[in-house]
Amino acid sequence: MQEPVSSDAILEMRGITKRFGGVTALEDVRLQVRRGEIHAICGENGAGKSTLMKVLSGVYPHPEYEGEIVFDGQVRRFAGIADSERAGIVIIHQELALVPLMSIAENLFLGNEPSRFGVIDRSAQHVRARELLAMVGLDEAPGTMVGELGVGKQQLVEIAKALAKDVSLLILDEPTASLNERDSKALLELLLQLQSRGIACIIISHKLNEVAYVADAVTVLRDGRSITTIDCREGMADEDVIIRAMVGREMADRYPKRQPSAGEVRFQLRDWSAQHPEHGDRKAVKDINLHVRRGEIVGIAGLMGAGRTELAMSVFGRSWGRGIQGAVEIDGQAVDVSSVPRAIDAGLAYVTEDRKGLGLILDDAIARNTSLANLPGVSRAGIVDEGREHAVATEFRQRLATRCSSVDQAVGQLSGGNQQKVVLAKWLFTEPKVLILDEPTRGIDVGAKFEIYSLIARLAQEGMAVLMISSEMPELLGMCDRLYVMNEGRIVAELNAGEATQERIMRAIVSANPV
Repeated sequence: MQEPVSSDAILEMRGITKRFGGVTALEDVRLQVRRGEIHAICGENGAGKSTLMKVLSGVYPHPEYEGEIVFDGQVRRFAGIADSERAGIVIIHQELALVPLMSIAENLFLGNEPSRFGVIDRSAQHVRARELLAMVGLDEAPGTMVGELGVGKQQLVEIAKALAKDVSLLILDEPTASLNERDSKALLELLLQLQSRGIACIIISHKLNEVAYVADAVTVLRDGRSITTIDCREGMADEDVIIRAMVGREMADRYPKRQPSAGEVRFQLRDWSAQHPEHGDRKAVKDINLHVRRGEIVGIAGLMGAGRTELAMSVFGRSWGRGIQGAVEIDGQAVDVSSVPRAIDAGLAYVTEDRKGLGLILDDAIARNTSLANLPGVSRAGIVDEGREHAVATEFRQRLATRCSSVDQAVGQLSGGNQQKVVLAKWLFTEPKVLILDEPTRGIDVGAKFEIYSLIARLAQEGMAVLMISSEMPELLGMCDRLYVMNEGRIVAELNAGEATQERIMRAIVSANPV
């Protein structure tokens, strides 16, 4: 007997099961989304969130899954993405599907160009493009190349592209993962505007504060199963309730307890400056003086564009910037960091914010990624000893509790949290004295975050000096013994953990005078 469809539901997914060979990714998942609702889907990495949305959007077509999809009152068996889009379902993936060397207008109508007598009607395309851009709050000219836009504006172009397809249900997978705080807030406000026009949205996000801000309902997945759906119409979602459902356990503290035991100064920057690589007349890093003690976790706070990543990259082998000046000291001795190999030899390690693009070779095995920064450590007479490489990777897999089938598994098949553990293993194999972490938990779920935090705390306890850059102020406040605040390339405040608050950090950023 067929189950009745709720009268106010635009979507019902019933008993969805999806297998990849002998691995069950989804099992008997149920999801209901009301018309005009913003519905969040939360869960740890590997919980099945993206897989479920790929089933819904036709990426995994029928009959590659079991179960039933009812959309807008009809049972649907989508044969592909084009089929689901014709029904009014559009998905925007975390990796944006835009062509950088094409204009905004060309991207908006790619594959769906307005035409007259078989010829693309450029005039009609630009007129409609302006209407769509206005709907998402963009005032860029339709002829602007997409590659000239920032990530936040590109995300809005993707949403305008969805609106061009007469969308009824918009799916966004981690839409704010690469956005700064201002762009994230603008995107969330846009979702509320779309809701007022009757468009339903499904949003996948690890940022529970954003989920609480916009969601009317939250469905939690764990280990490929739907655990619970929380109705938020009576008030904001309780983050602790969501976390408990996600990880299956209480998380009274989101950050590990630790007793700071800072020793002597291990890492010091003196009068460090760097010019922009393309605009040599502009200093992006200006006269930075900072230090980190042995066993200390020091944070760098600041808005996007404050110069935090530029500072880290300029120090780590001068891999960013030109006209770099200043001194680096480790354990009281000046060291040469003029190239990446020399920085590594001096005892520096840098975990980049872009682990997929700059930190890992996704198609390669865990073992090969682990040895990348220290090939001499697994080589004999200049030839890599694969047995030694395998043993080292296995040791770090056990030490960091990396979840994988074996160290021969491709890194690209791992969840974000486990990928980050491989990046950390790569740098820990170099035996660094100073570990620079740039957005160490970006795109990682709350359970995996705690594991990364615990690892960082353990490294500090063992005497490593840790410099941690993060856009999440609660993360810095929860982990760091001391904070530097950057704005426009300068350090504008230094705060001890006991006196640091989000308000005080923001006051330092917006104030003309240091605090």
